[in-house]
Amino acid sequence: MTFRGYYQTGKIQSTEERKRLAAPNVIETWRHWGPYLSERQWGTVRECYKEHSNAWSDFVHDQARSRAYRWGEDGIAGLSDLQQFLCFAVAMWNGKDPIIKERLFGLTNSEGNHGEDVKEYYFYLDNTPTHSYMKYLYKYPYEYPYAELVNKSYSMNPLEYELINTGALDQGRYFDVFVEYAKNKAEDILIRITVCNRGNEARALHLLPTLWFRNTWSWGDSSIHKPSLQLQGDCVNGEKVIAVSDVTVTDPLTNKNVVLLPQRWLYCQACDNVLFTENETNFERFGWGGNQSLYVKDGINDHIVSNGAKSTVNPDKTGTKAAPHYLLQLGPNGTATVLLRLSDQTLAEPFSVEFSRIFQRRLQEADQFYDAICPFDRTKDAEEQDMYLVQRQAFAGMLWGKQLYHLVVYRWLHGDTMSPSAEHQYDKMMNRWPHMYAKDVLSMPDKWEYPWFAAWDLAFHTTTLAIIDPEFAKHQLELLVMEWYQHPNGQIPAYEWDFCNINPPVHAWAAWQVYEREKEMLGQGDTLFLERVFNKLNMNFTWWVNRVDKQENNIFEGGFLGLDNIRIIDKDPDGNVIEQADGTAWMAMFCLNMIKIADELVAVKSTEQSENKASKAGAAAFQYKDSLRKYLEHFMFICDAMNKLAADGLWDEQNNFFMDCANKYGRLRVYSMVGLVPLFAIEQISQKVTDPDSFYDLYGFLRWFKRNRRDVTDDNAHINLDDLLRQVTGDTAPATFSGTISLVDKTKLGFILQRMLNTDEFLSPFGIRALSKYHLSHPHVTLDNGNNLEIRYEPAESNFVKLMGGNSNWRGPVWMPMNYLIVQSLHKFGQYLGEGFKVEYPTGSGSSMTLNEIADALSLRLIQIFLRDPNTMKRPVFGEVEIFQNDPNWNDYLLFYEYFHAGDDADRYAGAGLGASHQTGWTGLVANLIQEVGVRRKAATLGIREDAPCDAR
Repeated sequence: MTFRGYYQTGKIQSTEERKRLAAPNVIETWRHWGPYLSERQWGTVRECYKEHSNAWSDFVHDQARSRAYRWGEDGIAGLSDLQQFLCFAVAMWNGKDPIIKERLFGLTNSEGNHGEDVKEYYFYLDNTPTHSYMKYLYKYPYEYPYAELVNKSYSMNPLEYELINTGALDQGRYFDVFVEYAKNKAEDILIRITVCNRGNEARALHLLPTLWFRNTWSWGDSSIHKPSLQLQGDCVNGEKVIAVSDVTVTDPLTNKNVVLLPQRWLYCQACDNVLFTENETNFERFGWGGNQSLYVKDGINDHIVSNGAKSTVNPDKTGTKAAPHYLLQLGPNGTATVLLRLSDQTLAEPFSVEFSRIFQRRLQEADQFYDAICPFDRTKDAEEQDMYLVQRQAFAGMLWGKQLYHLVVYRWLHGDTMSPSAEHQYDKMMNRWPHMYAKDVLSMPDKWEYPWFAAWDLAFHTTTLAIIDPEFAKHQLELLVMEWYQHPNGQIPAYEWDFCNINPPVHAWAAWQVYEREKEMLGQGDTLFLERVFNKLNMNFTWWVNRVDKQENNIFEGGFLGLDNIRIIDKDPDGNVIEQADGTAWMAMFCLNMIKIADELVAVKSTEQSENKASKAGAAAFQYKDSLRKYLEHFMFICDAMNKLAADGLWDEQNNFFMDCANKYGRLRVYSMVGLVPLFAIEQISQKVTDPDSFYDLYGFLRWFKRNRRDVTDDNAHINLDDLLRQVTGDTAPATFSGTISLVDKTKLGFILQRMLNTDEFLSPFGIRALSKYHLSHPHVTLDNGNNLEIRYEPAESNFVKLMGGNSNWRGPVWMPMNYLIVQSLHKFGQYLGEGFKVEYPTGSGSSMTLNEIADALSLRLIQIFLRDPNTMKRPVFGEVEIFQNDPNWNDYLLFYEYFHAGDDADRYAGAGLGASHQTGWTGLVANLIQEVGVRRKAATLGIREDAPCDAR
């Protein structure tokens, strides 16, 4: 499914952005500054110093303006250095609200009709991998309806109550605040803030671009020196200058002072005043005793909302938090622009004519970079322009989704200046992870709703990031298997709320995707990366086998497995954990991913040995051959167990579908994504036959199995090795031994697709549903003991099983990551079975298509969630929200939601975005779909053939 020939015709390598990425010191230079601020630091486990399950209530939004954070910072359109010593973000006040707007507002689990949800509109419009150019839009109402949104009485049916529903944005009664960054050099950052009054009345806006130090000095570490900001004076043209001191620490090994962030200056276009305070907790506000500083974190807020009546800012113009104050008087539909510059250089004229030229140059370079990558042309017809727009904003969301994630579990458990509570100190989950030391920029699922890494989300993120920044994608995958993240027992930490939880093991899949993407697009794969990750994933696989296969029968059970409420039960009536069709299939997929990686490393090391006569390479080749056999054998035993479990296995012959098994109470006859996961376990492998009689070669290994373990290889309903086994039965060995391995054979594939491609079951207008629509009219499931269970199909948010504030539902909607895996699997089956294998699409239509054609058709359904319909000119993702569909100040600004409404064509909400509104993380996979569909089309017009599944490398 790669087109190396297509990318050889492109110009990616020659773009200025790609040259910056390829520079040897890019991390210390161009990556040093980026959008690394969280959008919500309050309400997180790491900032909770009580029992961590109460994180939402322990540190609430109302406290955030007054209470210093311990482990990070947050802000709107924020920027920071890699270690987040110095932060910049945009704050503002409309003259009406009780507080200034310096962070995004949303509801906790217990608030409103739909908790754990941001109630703001902001958009990631553009970004490059080095953050040489970035653009962000925030929409700020004339008056923000805080009280109205914090209300539990609204129903979730049909959709949640949003900011738009309050009327606060009607008649354009809001400001568009565009924030742009352009780097002149790595440490010279230009900032342009453009405010547009969208209403028909004159309005004033207080703009407060804010610079501050993360509070690193209040936690009892004497080696950290408190830095400072100070008003230095004016430039030639009256610009204000804030001097930023060095950030220094005392090295405990040498006892010498070390500069971690050198001094610099923030140049501010002429403003009314510059306000200073300290980034320190206002203890007095909370009744926690006296303040440690005369000026505290909320000093600028209190000064502004009191219209200067409160003396809460430092008249000496020094502190650790500062903001130039611009009072913008905007007429109806008026616009104002403010310029700033954060630089490590002293500049006499920071806003000369060169300022705008730098912005123009960086934007042109961004255009050049994305033009070279995207197979669609932004200058061509409407469809091509829209494809380009969707992909570029998806990439922007992925890049704005970076965040410094900082948590040192040992310090968290033992506290800082005050002793922690007993419930905190003896937190069960955290005490299992005392080795964790996280202080890295990671890709977040959503920087407001999920401002912490999630291992299986991150794996999907990397496959999208690999298209534009394979170095960062590889770094992400490597980090989670480093010893300061991965548990000594091999487990990869799941997510902040429970590092111990179990998600699908997709890390190996992601590593292969990233490796293959880089090799396809840039001409060379990073085998050193592949080796490092592979060796750590061996540990992870062992943990899975020892921890999750409790019955030691190669059937995997229990755990969250990422699909929230999709299961009807987690345990049978006797309390035994159910045997999972998807958990077992995920492990089969894990095996095949490791086989694929080992297969590649065998080929690479064998080539190195041949070319260089290197004994180390030869030894490594044998090592990876050993691993390949190990994982193939494990795959076969998993398949065999699936076939033999409870006499009939996890495949239901009567209903022709994979189902979970509740042990002696029989199968759980539910038609859900659980039964589609076995499709993911398919790979093509290829290996040169060097010694056909050797057990150590794959060929000889399978000959041995065919000869001695026919119970596993023959007549096994859950193993498809026919492609390979046919080649080992003859007297003559082939030169190259290649073929397909899968969990599902051709017969079962046909049955599964018949159900999956049925519009009355899984196939929706915009992708594959997580639960069959069959359960809309058949919600009851009967166990073998006569007990009835209930599972209801719900195409949108869940009204019956409210999880995570009602913010997650796997019982109906369309989820992008699972659909992406389905598309990939269909392509692999299409390559295996060829053009002669066709099935009805949709089921019952009388029209048959090849699997590759169906994969492309399904890809288009998913992409069309975001595209403007050429007939209605509406984007399905926006549902029936009028302002999004028709207002030119909204309709091209995209949101990449967590999941999507799975209604029928007649349902006016079909395709509408649901859940977290900025989960570009895994919904960013739409960029992959656009890339793959576009490249396939363009390659065909250029006469470029697709690479063979097992290319000769």
